[in-house]
Amino acid sequence: MRAFALLVALMMGAGTCAFIFWSGREPETAKAPANPPVAAPKVENAYTMGPASADGIGKFFHGREIAKVMGHPAIGWLERDEREREEAPSRAIEALDLQPNAVIADIGAGSGYHSFRIAPKVPLGSVIAVDIQQEMLDFVSKRAKELGITNVRPHLGAIDDLKLPPASLDAAWMVDSYHEFSHPQEMLASIFKAMKPGGRLFLLEFRAEDPRVPIKPLHKMTEAQAKLELESAGFRFVSNLRPLPWQHFLVFSRP
Repeated sequence: MRAFALLVALMMGAGTCAFIFWSGREPETAKAPANPPVAAPKVENAYTMGPASADGIGKFFHGREIAKVMGHPAIGWLERDEREREEAPSRAIEALDLQPNAVIADIGAGSGYHSFRIAPKVPLGSVIAVDIQQEMLDFVSKRAKELGITNVRPHLGAIDDLKLPPASLDAAWMVDSYHEFSHPQEMLASIFKAMKPGGRLFLLEFRAEDPRVPIKPLHKMTEAQAKLELESAGFRFVSNLRPLPWQHFLVFSRP
């Protein structure tokens, strides 16, 4: 009867016995956590090499040639007065939905043009201005003191690693910089690792589909190419907000 314990002798010999005590109930098993974080997918090397074009480095990622990096001497172009009229960055930043205590990384921050404009949206949080050129970060530090902004933090990354702690970011912001990453596969994996589950990645790139956008071809991206590259790294496409005159405003999330 199931109401009683059943004692069964399994084996006897040499003066010893081994027994199993069974009460009629199945053993309890540990419950899996609800919605466990998703690990970044392991992907094969997606790089190929070929002849370099005038503005490229001869290295291709998912078929896209990587563009040459814009160096710190171009700070003047990043800070140009016409940028608001041409790109409407204030419209893009207005569309950002961030909690006041959010931590957001401005990856490829350059002069900090966007970092300082995002800072008021996270008064209890911070903007981590990430760049691989110390000259850019020195400019950011100087500008932060001039503006009296204390929640923008310059941070030196590497060409293949953000150098940020795991699960430390609520969001990441990349404007006209991703197409220049010499190691995009490694950088996407680094961003995925540094972002909290549910975090969002905002990618702004000049629209390659539109020949009227007056930017060199390798410094533009199609929506399809961006989705291919980021989804291969484990990010999920959310939307294209499309509020800008020249750029895609693509939103991805980290599962």
